[in-house]
Order: sequence, then C-alpha cells, then structure tokens
Amino acid sequence: MTPAPNILVVLAHASLQRSRINRRLALAAAMLPNVTVHDLYDAYPDFDIDIPREQSLLEAADLVVIQHPLQWYSVPSLLKEWFDVVLEHGWAYGEGGNALTGKSYWLVTSTGGTHETYQIEGVHQHPFSSFLPAQEQTARLCGMTWQTPHVFHGANQADETAVSRHIETYIKQLQTYPHWLTNNGT
Repeated sequence: MTPAPNILVVLAHASLQRSRINRRLALAAAMLPNVTVHDLYDAYPDFDIDIPREQSLLEAADLVVIQHPLQWYSVPSLLKEWFDVVLEHGWAYGEGGNALTGKSYWLVTSTGGTHETYQIEGVHQHPFSSFLPAQEQTARLCGMTWQTPHVFHGANQADETAVSRHIETYIKQLQTYPHWLTNNGT
C-alpha cells in the first residue's frame, strides 16, 4: 500500500481569529492525519523566521499549500518575508537549488471582493488571475508544479452554505491528493 502523501499547509493570516474562511479551512485541514497546518503568524509573531525549520518542513512535504487571504492584491507581509528568506538560492532554485523540485504548489486564498469585482469591468479592473503571476512564477522557479488555485471570492458577504461547500471541496481535495492534480508543467 502506498503511504499517504505528506501535505504542508503554510498558513498566513495576520488576524486568523477574525477570519470567516481561512480559520475554518485551517481547522478542517488540521483534522486530517497527513496534513500539517503551519501558522506563520503564530510561529513567528516577531517575523524572526527559523529558516532551517521551514526548509525541513518543505522538504518533507509532497504538496505545499500556500493559504492566505489576498491583501492589496498580494500576500500578507509575513508570507512575503517567508518567501524572501526561506526560498534561498542554492536551496530552492539556482545552481544546486532543487529541494522543492517535483513538489506541487497549491494556492488556497480568499478575497473580500466578489468574483464580479475581479473582471475588466469590475472595481479591480482585472481578472483574478492577473494577480497570481508572482506566486505562479515562484513555484515554477523552484521546480514545483503550479496547481489551479482554490479561491473563495466574497468572503465577507458569503452565506453559510457557500462557506461550508467551499470547505468541503477543500477537504475532499486534500484527502484525494494526488489524484486531482493538473499537469500545469514546471
């Protein structure tokens, strides 16, 4: 029998206790036996990131889930710092930097704005996918396979049925990894 894949959820939410979506996603994922939910704001409230620890967690993972709310069209500040210091040249990319090669990168994010606001004619004047190239290229530079993101739009306005359905889909995908993988290339 094939062992269950090791899944690492790198969670970045500065006020998780007030979150409608990310907190519940993290709590549900943490109940799965092969999933480690790693809350960066809990682990590093002073932003003093333990690079060897983080690299060890990443090396052990088959699937790396980057979970955060979209903030100002980007990632929360601690997650940006995490990318900057953990994904080192010679370790994650560049000459000899193959520690993450072949792993899957799955973005799980939420937005305050609805799907309609992420259209050319919407308030953000771009489709949601326009805000993803930095993360997608980070994954590819590190030799990882970018997976189709799991996005929840309109987190502030959503009804309980939509929230529950989103969480169920997330958990089902975690439970059935790697069977749902897309072949997006590296």
